[in-house]
Amino acid sequence: MTVSSARSIEAVALSPTIEVGDVDANLRRLSDALAAFDDDVPRLVVAPELATSGYVFTDRDEAVHLAMPRDDDRLRRLAARLGSQTVAVIGFAESDGDDLYNSAAVLTRDGVLAVYRKSHLWGEEKLVFTPGTDAGMVVDSAVGRLGVAICYDNEFPEVPRALALSGADLLALPVNWPLVPRPAGERPPETIQAMGAARSSRLPTVIADRHGVERGVEWTGGTAVIDGEGWVVAEGSDGATTAMLQITTGDKVLGPHNDLFADRRPDIYRAHSS
Repeated sequence: MTVSSARSIEAVALSPTIEVGDVDANLRRLSDALAAFDDDVPRLVVAPELATSGYVFTDRDEAVHLAMPRDDDRLRRLAARLGSQTVAVIGFAESDGDDLYNSAAVLTRDGVLAVYRKSHLWGEEKLVFTPGTDAGMVVDSAVGRLGVAICYDNEFPEVPRALALSGADLLALPVNWPLVPRPAGERPPETIQAMGAARSSRLPTVIADRHGVERGVEWTGGTAVIDGEGWVVAEGSDGATTAMLQITTGDKVLGPHNDLFADRRPDIYRAHSS
């Protein structure tokens, strides 16, 4: 039997000003924000999807000009701003030969720990990027086994569930959510989906979204920290949104009679014929 253990980490979701096309300015603002986390506190910091480049490209050629390889010195310089127990997940446009990827770099003080490439591309992303080959990523880090997905990935329930089944203790989710209509008083639909996924797998989730308008696209400003029960414990539209998260490693016991994962019956989960 797996014994669970619990500990607390600080979760920070950043939503800095991001200007499409101005990589230098975007990196400077990210660097300034990360400099606040150079202490020895266990912490996860998440910045939005494509935070270094902006999102609404005029065409693929513009994205090529704004992309960088995963071993770029500029990413390493961002990493050097971090404290010894801080892990940061930063969205960037990744160049690899002739391919471009919508990627997220996992940074520690030592450099780039891992890179995840978005596998579910939204809208005109399909005209710019090559889809990644993995539905999310899990990496061992100072804050635990960290799951990483990007934006539209999380709208497929299989993705956060598979990350949790693979041992992820929490999920970093860089996003760029275009504002969509919703009833008065309701949270964004993407937030509601993330809350449901977090609860169904007891997977705390840190969402970093954009705010403002970029080339006519209005962003949702859906930055939020969601705990393992599926509740939003902090939310904001710009700046830094911070909360303490309880991270539980090990079993998914819900009481004397239930275990969230042991109770699954994948042998009967199948499409039904009419």
